[in-house]
Amino acid sequence: MRQSHIIEERTVELAEYIIQNKCTVREAARKFGISKSTVHKDVTERLLDINGRLAADVRKILAENKQERHIRGGYATREKYRRQKNAG
Repeated sequence: MRQSHIIEERTVELAEYIIQNKCTVREAARKFGISKSTVHKDVTERLLDINGRLAADVRKILAENKQERHIRGGYATREKYRRQKNAG
C-alpha cells in the first residue's frame, strides 16, 4: 500500500471520528496516537483534496470547539484546583 493512500485513509477516519464524536483535535490525536499538528493538517488541508463535503462538516465542528474552548478551559481549571484541595 502506498504512503499517500495510508494518509488519505487516516485523514478520512479522523474526519469521521471527529464528526461522529464531536470531539476536539486533541481528543482525536489521543485516540489515534498521533500529534495534534498531524490531525489538524489532515482535517484542515488534506481533507479538502479528498472529500470537500467531509471537510466542511469537520470545519463546523472545529469552529464550535474554538468558540467553546474558553468554557472547557474554565472547567479544567476548576477541576484542577478541586483535586488539589481534596488531596491536600
